[in-house]
Amino acid sequence: MPRNDAGKSSPQRRRVAEKFDAEKPHGFFFFSAKPLRLCASAVGFPALKVFVAAVSQRPPDWVVAGWTEYARRMPRELALELLQIRPEPRTSGKTAEAMMALEATRIEAQLPGGCRRIALDEHGDAPTTRQLAERLAKWMASGDDVAFIIGGPDGLDARIRNTAHETMRLSSLTLPHALVRVILAEALYRASSVIKCHPYHRD
Repeated sequence: MPRNDAGKSSPQRRRVAEKFDAEKPHGFFFFSAKPLRLCASAVGFPALKVFVAAVSQRPPDWVVAGWTEYARRMPRELALELLQIRPEPRTSGKTAEAMMALEATRIEAQLPGGCRRIALDEHGDAPTTRQLAERLAKWMASGDDVAFIIGGPDGLDARIRNTAHETMRLSSLTLPHALVRVILAEALYRASSVIKCHPYHRD
């Protein structure tokens, strides 16, 4: 369990704490001497449900195994849940735009109401692990669940991208579609390890 340094004071710690006070009014997080290294208190940690909505046919067994492993590792206060969205058949003769529009309707039907939407897009922001950890901490403090949205083979319809709270990309490389959910799950687990001060992540 991380050491609780909340009772100690230093100009550096005060500056870091003040930066997050407005967004984390309940004081669930303690900061180590290293700037922006988040350490979560084991008591009173607010829970956050993290959904991953993926437009995909059933993936290969190795993808299922990878996803299951990282979902299992997530802490209870950051539970990870997969929402499998049925893709439109690519043999239907419809245009890519028409198929993405139909998939967008299915995505919206599956997403929980009121959750924060993060669309995965090649033009989105590319946070570092620590930046993603900081975002998770902010979302936990706000009490809003989060949904990461992975599009189908042709990507996401514009209405999903335009209504998302933010867009994010995992890599500038082209990734196999089925692998994206596993990379995202690992990234979320790694970010959670930063919040929990677990040694899994090393800078």
